[in-house]
This record gives sequence, structure tokens and C-alpha cells, in this order.
Amino acid sequence: MALTPKLELRHSQTLVMTPQLMQAIRLLQLSNMDLAAYVAEELEKNPLLEASDDQPRADPPAEGGETNGVSVETPSRADMEERLGTDLDNVFPDDPAAASATAPAKGEIGPDAASWGPGGRGEDSADLEAFVSADTTLPDHLERQLGVAVTDQRRLIIGSLLIGMIDDSGYLTDPLEPIAEQLGASMEEVEEVLRVIQTFDPAGVGARSLSECLAIQLRERNRYDPAMQTMVENIELLARRDLGRLRMLCGVDPDDLADMIAEIRALTPKPGLAFGAAPVQIVVPDVYVQMAPDGGWRVELNSSTLPRVLVNQDYHAVVSGRMRSTEEKSYLAECLQSANWLTRSLEQRARTILKVASEIVRQQDTFLVKGIAHLRPLNLKTVADAISMHESTVSRVTSNKYLATPRGIFEFKYFFSAAIGSSDGGESHSAEAVRHRIRQLIDEESAQRVLSDDTLVQKLQDEGIDIARRTVAKYREGMGIPSSVDRRRAKRATA
Repeated sequence: MALTPKLELRHSQTLVMTPQLMQAIRLLQLSNMDLAAYVAEELEKNPLLEASDDQPRADPPAEGGETNGVSVETPSRADMEERLGTDLDNVFPDDPAAASATAPAKGEIGPDAASWGPGGRGEDSADLEAFVSADTTLPDHLERQLGVAVTDQRRLIIGSLLIGMIDDSGYLTDPLEPIAEQLGASMEEVEEVLRVIQTFDPAGVGARSLSECLAIQLRERNRYDPAMQTMVENIELLARRDLGRLRMLCGVDPDDLADMIAEIRALTPKPGLAFGAAPVQIVVPDVYVQMAPDGGWRVELNSSTLPRVLVNQDYHAVVSGRMRSTEEKSYLAECLQSANWLTRSLEQRARTILKVASEIVRQQDTFLVKGIAHLRPLNLKTVADAISMHESTVSRVTSNKYLATPRGIFEFKYFFSAAIGSSDGGESHSAEAVRHRIRQLIDEESAQRVLSDDTLVQKLQDEGIDIARRTVAKYREGMGIPSSVDRRRAKRATA
């Protein structure tokens, strides 16, 4: 067969992911905080973009003014102020605007003034908040103690590496051999430095297991006697509430065992969590759901989470008339295209979130009225088909989005759960509703009649839920509920 050059004409269809399309897809799955950070970054990069101080205008509702039978609205500024019970123009007392409004006049001395310099607390003086130290982290706290306890340079290096391997809970879970090999030190030397770190504050830091953590704290309290040592070494028996066997191993009477358990409970199982704890992030809902006067549900976007940006056409007109080089004109055209696409992408994102939320509310109407026991099984394809969107688009929309309902704030994904068949041929049950029912049955059991997994299966089947024993065990373990044997021991111990 001869190899010769030739020309062929072929027709084919391909999907090209343009940068603008990739940006629109990315915006869909961002949370409201990530979206605000992304828009702030775009405002810095693009000179044609500017933030709008006005409240976002209402998104146009679906055809006929409703989306799948659910009324769709965007709250006005007055509605938001009424819901929040405050004026949206208010600022925090420590905001610069508020501070300037309430600051004393020049030459006056306010009630909280201090004499640290001739400039007082004037506008040009140093801000004391800039000198406030950040929260002390666990590694920093340990490094300071290491510098005092160890003077040898070689051991300081070993100690710094060990401190870097301690996790946020205060445990050292990685093996010591890599450090010894990396530094060319012996295992005895590394372990000796570790024993020094284990004497640092907080007590129990640097432990390699829960037993070692408790033992360190008990030694510091001078309470690590042979009986307590036996209890710590068999701490799994205490977790299973096997008090009879634990008392026999420790060789103590029931009263002494109760005192020892009380001492164990007074210890700190995760000493490192006292340092550098992350601040609690308040969940801000993306969509509000409220009962409408006609008995339906009103679905509206949370306008406070929607960043509003505008394209400054006036600035573009002024700048475009002064452009001379091709590079400048190309840059300005790129900025204009990017700005227009961002504004359209934000509007499309808001409409898509509203459509998905409205369909979720329509599908889970019974849950909103009667509670979790009536949560329906739902998957992404059902919602995607109902609103004529692709399943992957719905999946992105439901990521990191929250819905505020009369029953609380839920993540969008909470409403999607697998279906459990019905034993009587009726409607399927939601897996989340089945988990809730399992927890209810276990909470209602008594110490004399603890329900085994087989008994739970029988009770659920009597209620019309066709479920296997292994599924019940999986759901129970997923909710952190012990087995029937462990629950029986725990209930008898507290009876």
C-alpha cells in the first residue's frame, strides 16, 4: 500500500468549552462566600466593572408567573429589613464609617481616649488593632516551650519536626522512623525528644494513641496507679460499657470503679483543640421558602448573597476614544467582553438556582407540611427532566447551596436521597426518612427491651418499609448508634 498525501473533507460536531462557558459552569457550583470572593477579584482585574450599591432587581419569574406551580419572587429591600428586624443601612460599631460618624471633634477627648502619643487616636495615628496578635496556634505554643526546655541545636531540630507532625487534635499519628532516617538520628534520641514534648502544655499533647494521651494526663495528676493503668490499657472495654470485665481486670470494687471512670471522664481526649480553633461559619441561605397566603409556597432568592456588578459604559466610551495601539484596543475589547459575560453569567446563575429550588419545593411539599417522615425519594434526573436542564447542571447548582424553610435551613443535597421499596406495594420511602424512623425506634426503646437489628427490620416491614438487615446496620452505624449489645450495657449502667 503506497503512502501518498491527500485531502479529505469531513463533517463533524464537537462541543468546544470556551473560557466563558467554563466560567459560567464554575459560577454555578460556587457558594455565596466563594462567589463574593470571585467577583471581588474580577472587580480588581477588570477596569470596566464596578460594584452596584443598589439591591438586585427581581429576577423574571417563569412563564405564567410561576415555576411548576410554586410562586417565585425576589424579596424587596423592605421585606429583607422586616425579616431581619434591622435597617440594612446600619453598620457595625467598629466599621470605619460608623467610627468616623461617632468620633469626637478635632481637639476634643472622647470617653475612651488614651494618652499614648501626641496624635491621640487621630486619623493619622497608628491603629491599635493592627498590633493585636492573632490567635495562638498549637505549633506556635509548643515551639515556645521547646525553645525553653531544649538548648541543644540537634534536639531543637528534631523537636521542630515532631511538632510539625502533630495534628490539630494534639496527636502524633505518623511513625518516628522517617524522622530518624532523615536526620541520621537514632530512634532512642527521637523518642527522648518526644517524651520532652509530651511534658508540654496542654497535658496529653504529642500522644500517639488515646490510651497514651490519658496516661500522660494521669501521670501529671499523680493518679497513674496500677489499677488506673489497667483501665487505660483496656479503654475499649469502657467504651463498650463492659464494666463487669473491666472491674475484674482492675481488681477494684464497684465504688472504686465508678470513681476511676469519673476521673477518666474529667480528662481531655483531644488536648490540641483548645488552640487555633476555626471560627464558626454561619450558614447563609441562598433561597427563602415561605408559606403563601393561598396555601402554596413562595420561593425567593436571598438578595444579600447575590453580588451585583455593572459595566461602566461611560468609562469605556472615554477610554476607547484614546486608544492608539492594537494591543490597547485588544485589551479593552477583552475587558468589555469579560465584563458583559460576567454580568450575564451572574443573572443566569440566579435564575438557575431559583428554578432548581422551586422544583425541589414542589417535589418535597409534603415534607414542608408534615416533617422528615414524609420526605420523598428524589434524584437529580427527576429535577433535571422537570425543568428541562442537564443532570450535571442540577448537580452543580445543588453544591454548597442552602434553602431556608419553615422547618429549618437545609442544604439542597439534603432533599435528594435514595428510594427504599415498600413491602405492601405502595409508594417508595426516602432513605433519609427511614434513617429518621430507625433513630426514633431506638430512642423509644427501654433497657429491658433493646431492639436488635432483626427486630428493627421486622418493625419497619410492619410499617410498610421493605429493608434488609444489612441496610439497617449500615444506617445505624452511619448515624453513630452503637449495636444492641452496647446499648443494653449502657442503659443498664445508667439505670
